[in-house]
Amino acid sequence: MNENLFAPFITPMMLGLPLVTLIILFPSLLFPTSNRLINNRLISLQQWILQLVSKQMMSIHNTKGQTWTLMLMSLILFIGSTNLLGLLPHSFTPTTQLSMNLGMAIPLWAGAVITGFRNKTKASLAHFLPQGTPTLLIPMLVIIETISLFIQPMALAVRLTANITAGHLLIHLIGGATLALMNISTTAALITFIILVLLTILEFAVAMIQAYVFTLLVSLYLHDNT
Repeated sequence: MNENLFAPFITPMMLGLPLVTLIILFPSLLFPTSNRLINNRLISLQQWILQLVSKQMMSIHNTKGQTWTLMLMSLILFIGSTNLLGLLPHSFTPTTQLSMNLGMAIPLWAGAVITGFRNKTKASLAHFLPQGTPTLLIPMLVIIETISLFIQPMALAVRLTANITAGHLLIHLIGGATLALMNISTTAALITFIILVLLTILEFAVAMIQAYVFTLLVSLYLHDNT
């Protein structure tokens, strides 16, 4: 219980060098490719899930939007696998770092917005001023719409960071409470342990849901600009 509550979120170091790069590259090893004519069950399941998600997510896009399919599927795989690996004991979750999530959100958002201004200039500018706006409200609405546009990548990054960090903190606190209660009350310790198991199961679901939500919102931003 004397351990720093935010110790799991400190970037791991070895010989004075940060290990974040190796941790970020590690999930790519979990998705092997096969050159065989008939794939095994694991790769077949992986391909089936990717086809299901891509079909559901990219069905609303036109031809230009569908060129982003590979990038969006790689994004959801990376975020999902990173979130799940972060639930392992004594592991580090890069998606708890706001800087990393901003590093993913800003380029994707900027790419979608720039694509919109290149291909649909008039429609993109029209978002800043809805039709039928009273003359007196025009300056205020333009400012509000501009702020709402630039806050989109921040909202993406903060949502992912907050959800993953909150889950890890809850697991850390309830796990510490379970250890502390073992010497006081076995019944209370058992109840908190059951809560801890249920919360861990919930966090597995949250890890996948947040990966899907992040990618889906990027997909919707892209849909509005293509």
